Amino acid sequence: MQQIRKSLFVLLAFISFTASAQQSQAVLNYIYTYKELAMAEMKRTGVPAAITLAQGIHESGAGLSKLVQASNNHFGIKCKSNWTGESVRHDDDARAECFRKYSKSEDSYRDHSDFLKNGQRYAFLFEIDPEDYAGWAHGLKKAGYATNPKYPQVLIKTIEDYNLQEYTSMALGRIPDAFNKELVAEEMGTQKGEPVTMQVKETMVAIQPAAVSYPQGAFKINDTKVVFVKKGTSFFAIASQYAIDLSKLFDFNEMPRAEEAAKDQLIYLQRKRKMGAAEFHVVQPGETLYDIAQLQAIRLESLRELNWLKENEKPVPGEKLSLQKKSTVMPKLAMKENYSLTPGKPQNQSTN
Repeated sequence: MQQIRKSLFVLLAFISFTASAQQSQAVLNYIYTYKELAMAEMKRTGVPAAITLAQGIHESGAGLSKLVQASNNHFGIKCKSNWTGESVRHDDDARAECFRKYSKSEDSYRDHSDFLKNGQRYAFLFEIDPEDYAGWAHGLKKAGYATNPKYPQVLIKTIEDYNLQEYTSMALGRIPDAFNKELVAEEMGTQKGEPVTMQVKETMVAIQPAAVSYPQGAFKINDTKVVFVKKGTSFFAIASQYAIDLSKLFDFNEMPRAEEAAKDQLIYLQRKRKMGAAEFHVVQPGETLYDIAQLQAIRLESLRELNWLKENEKPVPGEKLSLQKKSTVMPKLAMKENYSLTPGKPQNQSTN
């Protein structure tokens, strides 16, 4: 009898392990299939890609639930009174509830983004930093998206287990795909066409790619409210729209007074922070200290102090600037200068 029990235990453990492995593979397949769509929707509406993917994984059972198979409805959105499209009946909180039906998955992703962006009860979410996935997860529950009391914890765990935050950062242009990371490809199957998962070893370095997409309207960077404006936008119009004194607007952005934006740029609606959200920033070609300060929502004076820099000094591209604590070395500079050394201060490493 004891041998039978032992064999039964081993069998159950094997079944559990196999089921877990299959579930993980299903989630990886889902991410591989829909990550680009989630990032595109973030660029269009501002809904964080990590949140979109986590909700899609949970609500659709990683694309395997009966509801998604019957309707392409990845987010469990019910019909509501304003829905005029096709629908299906599915048991949820009650029997045979009405759920929206889509002709393809892309339509479900788009409707999900619009559902949040245009819903009045979800408006406060877009004041939360898009990289604050915990804030978004709790906010969705607060707004009534789901009845499950553990809904935020489910989303947060999914995001952390599968590194979904990477896709939010990529959509923001903070971490371009395969840049500033060591990617190790590990093939999960031998069948042709099966996806490959990428194990990512993070380095906490923020960078500025050639092109960055930002959400429309006000959002947050480094817990600081900001808007992205196009060249020619009136600063007076920005100040009026967000009820900010015009002089403070220029002060917050450490810039001289002007009538309109001379280029597409970030304009902060609050004073920037003394430290950045990322640990470091790698200087990009053509990037100034002011550009970095604006990109990372850190005060220009603080950026200089953390990196032993004077007002007229500019680091060369490729140098790593500290955003959170005093650097132990001075970065290499674009032009060689003569400096007096201060006791305890790292020696200048400038180059021609």
